Amino acid sequence: MKKFFQEIKADIKFKSAGPGQKLTESVGERAPKEKPNQPALRQPRQGPTDEAQMAAAAALARLEQKQPRARGPTSQESIRNQVRKELRAEATVSASTEAPGTNTVPEAKEEGSAHLAVPSVCFTCPLTGATLRKDQRDAHIKEAILSHFSTDPVAASIMKIHTFNRDRDRVKLGVDTIAKYLDNICLHPEEEKYRKIKLQNRVFQERINCLEGTHEFFEAIGFQKALLPVPDQGKGGRAGSWLCWEEGSRVGGSPRGSRVTLVRAPEGPEEFYVLSEAALAQPQSLQRHREQLLVAEPVRATLARQRRVFRPSPMASQFDLPGDFFNLTAEEIKREQKLRSEAVERLSVLRTKAMREREEQREMRKYTYTLLRVRLPDGCLLQGTFYARERVAALYAFVREALQSDWLPFDLLASGGQRLSEDESLAFNECGLVPSALLTFSWDAAVLADIRAAGAEPDSSILKPELLAAIEKLS
Repeated sequence: MKKFFQEIKADIKFKSAGPGQKLTESVGERAPKEKPNQPALRQPRQGPTDEAQMAAAAALARLEQKQPRARGPTSQESIRNQVRKELRAEATVSASTEAPGTNTVPEAKEEGSAHLAVPSVCFTCPLTGATLRKDQRDAHIKEAILSHFSTDPVAASIMKIHTFNRDRDRVKLGVDTIAKYLDNICLHPEEEKYRKIKLQNRVFQERINCLEGTHEFFEAIGFQKALLPVPDQGKGGRAGSWLCWEEGSRVGGSPRGSRVTLVRAPEGPEEFYVLSEAALAQPQSLQRHREQLLVAEPVRATLARQRRVFRPSPMASQFDLPGDFFNLTAEEIKREQKLRSEAVERLSVLRTKAMREREEQREMRKYTYTLLRVRLPDGCLLQGTFYARERVAALYAFVREALQSDWLPFDLLASGGQRLSEDESLAFNECGLVPSALLTFSWDAAVLADIRAAGAEPDSSILKPELLAAIEKLS
């Protein structure tokens, strides 16, 4: 039996040894193995046309919308752990921020990236027209207002009141009080008491003296400081004294626990604002200055659109944004941390579709700016920067300003073919167009058909010549 198994093993080894070889053959005389035929080299394919790229982008957008979103973790404990990790990470970032006002991004990232879609978020000063970075706007506007005093001190002081003071409620209270002073002067020009304003008056100190620019305004419209004696304060009073009544509870209409405190004021004259005779003789000027003060608004730098035009490019949907588009102020960081803390309880319960949509909209609101590109029928790209809370009508106006035939109606389509109506009051963040988006331009089909029926064609050049002269290559 043992010999039988040995023969079987030897037979198996012989068969597995491969093809045989004659003893008279040398190793080098073996016929080489035939290699499989090499496939013929393919000719390089040409790139897709612009129309094919647009169709492919629209198809991909539709597929992305149809695909179900990946569900997050279902375990309540895993949800809590994930939120805690994110909160600790955000707290570390906010604690290590050098400037207390903003969460900055390292400069090397911005300066080293040569292919940013836009260098940074810039603003335009309404007084000088200068283009400013985000960290330059406040200081530049203040300097511009102060330099305006040499030409128009009344307008400069009004701008200073509304711009230098951040508390809008306090500004409104102070402005209303100044307007009341001027109303009394215009209604009772013969009354001398209305032409004097005591600087140590409690109302003046609490409402006006605390605001920057108010003293400059009084002096610019004709008030002058003067030391005047304090008049007697009513019957039984004495010059330089105040009577302060502090009443307690009343029982049966009679005071109970009331007391009188006599406070001795500093002796001697006190400082007043007194309206000059020249200003009193021009009540129309006082009324005009009053109206200017009431209707004025803070001087704020406007967002620079930074309009750019690019040649047709397959990279139209790729956006390399600077850190300014993602920076959050200290208040915004605290609000985000609070929202993420609430996420533990919110994700632990079942939510309806409406609840999920509201939460998605809340996520969109954390962006301040958005970069939008519009692909024109000839393939060129028009780019501009907007506030995330601006309305869709602002984009329509931006595009219309760049068109050579700005009178023709047109439509703007978002990804997936969604049409954005110019009359809608939706903001960009409510449409999901943040922090960047690519839209498609198309002429109104009905109007275009009427033009062609009349035997005419719209201009082949869509944009204005001065914009086409500065066209760039998107890299």
